[in-house]
Amino acid sequence: MTDFTYAMDADGVVTLTWDVKHKSMNVMSTEAFMDLSGMVDRALADPAAKGIIITSAKKDFAGGMDLKVIAAMRAGGAQAIFDGVMGMHHVLRKIELAGMDPKTKKGGKPIVAALPGTALGIGLELPLACHRIIAADNPKAKIGLPEILVGIFPGGGGTTRLTRKMGAMMAAPFLLEGKLSDPKSAKMAGLIDEVVAPEDLLSRAKDWVLSAKDADLVKPWDDKGYKMPGGAPYHPAGFMTFVGANAMVAGKTMGVYPAAKELLGAVYEGALVPFDTAIKIEARHFTALLMNPSSTAMIRSLFINKEALEKGANRPSVADQTVKKVGIIGAGMMGAGIAYVSANAGIEVILIDAAQDAADRGKAYSEGLLDKGIQRKKVTAEKKAEVLGRIHATTDYAALSGCDLIVEAVFEDPKVKAEVTARVEAAVGADCIFATNTSTLPISSLAKASKRPEQFIGIHFFSPVDKMMLVEIIRGKATGDVAVAKALDYVRQIRKTPIVVNDARFFYANRCIIPYINEGIRMVAEGVEPALVENAAKLVGMPLGPLQLVDETSIDLGVKIAKATRAAMGDAYPDGAVDEVLFWMAAEGRLGKKANAGFYAYDAAGKREGLWEGLEARYPVAKDQPDLGTVQHRLLMAQVLEAVRALEDGVLTDIREGDVGAILGWGFAPWSGGPFGWLDIIGAAKAVEICEGLSASEGARFTPPQMLRDMAATGQSFYPAAGAKAA
Repeated sequence: MTDFTYAMDADGVVTLTWDVKHKSMNVMSTEAFMDLSGMVDRALADPAAKGIIITSAKKDFAGGMDLKVIAAMRAGGAQAIFDGVMGMHHVLRKIELAGMDPKTKKGGKPIVAALPGTALGIGLELPLACHRIIAADNPKAKIGLPEILVGIFPGGGGTTRLTRKMGAMMAAPFLLEGKLSDPKSAKMAGLIDEVVAPEDLLSRAKDWVLSAKDADLVKPWDDKGYKMPGGAPYHPAGFMTFVGANAMVAGKTMGVYPAAKELLGAVYEGALVPFDTAIKIEARHFTALLMNPSSTAMIRSLFINKEALEKGANRPSVADQTVKKVGIIGAGMMGAGIAYVSANAGIEVILIDAAQDAADRGKAYSEGLLDKGIQRKKVTAEKKAEVLGRIHATTDYAALSGCDLIVEAVFEDPKVKAEVTARVEAAVGADCIFATNTSTLPISSLAKASKRPEQFIGIHFFSPVDKMMLVEIIRGKATGDVAVAKALDYVRQIRKTPIVVNDARFFYANRCIIPYINEGIRMVAEGVEPALVENAAKLVGMPLGPLQLVDETSIDLGVKIAKATRAAMGDAYPDGAVDEVLFWMAAEGRLGKKANAGFYAYDAAGKREGLWEGLEARYPVAKDQPDLGTVQHRLLMAQVLEAVRALEDGVLTDIREGDVGAILGWGFAPWSGGPFGWLDIIGAAKAVEICEGLSASEGARFTPPQMLRDMAATGQSFYPAAGAKAA
């Protein structure tokens, strides 16, 4: 059974229909490419065939390449990758030239791509090789080349064709940012040629095939006198584009993302040579990228593992727990955000606060987000009314009757949470699951206030809820499987990525984030130049330096966490040097971004201006500064060692959750694939060597965990070739 079917109608128009069985979305395999190649050969050789339509039997065209193909090529080494990619180029080039005479460019058969819906990756690269791209007017469809977002770049000719079609500057958002467009926007941008009513898609494609002339089949880059839009690299205009692009990419990636560098190389070098040489250059750069461990790590974490977790890889085997009605207690920023994402997902919401005006403000938060969506033409007035109609703001706990899930989002105070738990349980049914939203309070302790601790679970949302994609689900000591399944199914409904961890102080995310922040502050106290601390973090791929991060999350919150942790740990508390800085900043009224004063200075509008000069007066910069690598190792290892300890302690049970959670939760160096991905890249032995050096110079907090020492001794990695479970 093949993924493509061949049919020719009475008018001689051949339709090749793509339909991968047992999958909701078409993905391209090596076998399918060969089938497509054979069918194109058949149509080109058949005198009765006038032309070809390539379309899909599904509601979408294609979601991209089957990752098994990439894995198989990578396993064979560089030559296997290059040969495999060039094989794809051969098929796509055959479609592009369509049997035309190489000299006269005449006698070819028209080939059109008819896209019923979404076309991503190779699902757009294949149409780009066709002579015309016609898409159905489907506002939900997404068209583009998102490969850069998972650590690779379009290696099936998309990089070369799109650059030649649009010019380097116009192609940049689609290639370097992975920008996706609906069909009408794609046409306006020049990605595709036509948008028609869905019911007219195939008839319009057939009309075009039957009316196409020889000149319609010749791509601009195959025509004599072709000049790249916007100018080639040594054209005055093109020179400025390429210089600017190089600077822009370096600024955005800090040099740690190999995909952007290889893509730029393919574009720049390819623009200097004829098309057929350019695609060989593209294949070379794609090969180099796939041989880079960063691309493997990014694909694994941001695509394979993320998708597996979203599909319930670690979900208990219990009946479906889809949420129909959710009660949200607390209409502050967090509760209001949870209400919005829930209602937006089609769930009925009861939003409760102590005062009606506070509950109403919580609902108004959703209205504000929807109004912004209307301004950006992403939301209709009807959609706004529909979403707001699902949110009932009230002070009456009796309204919670019929809720199958409660999300409590009140103050981080155990007494307040206990009172709310009792009030909620008196109002809801016996089967209702109770989830507390907390970032630090132990779930098992909070569950003591519940009459049904097996139905009590932690759900840690990240702020702002509407933008942050991670949700950390915390299983308490008494939490049952149904509660875990309910939380996972709910997170799936609101279209976010879940990780499930066991209960412990700070859970997983904050367990790693806090040491990162503390290490940065500790270095400032030691006399390390604050700018070195911040830029070292950014140069290793962290989105925010530790000082900016604590400003964003608020310094007084850091003080509260420090006091609570010191009270719990007593003499074992390790961060006194950090507290001295934090407590002084708080006493100075420098509480972070919300106060327009923190480690950074801010203008009256709240715009960050630079590091606060007063830091140096209190903590003078030392004459001798550490080298960049040492600062980076301190910042990375502060996080990574906690991730390993969390695994060692059983807080984490699956390293996939550790890596995906780190990237989505606090932006841990995405190029590395996450903490465990990074350790695999440098190797356990090197990690132990670095940690032993830091432990000797900086203290016991950098002592390598026994798990890491054992792995170094045996040459083990966290991700063995056969799977993705902990070593």
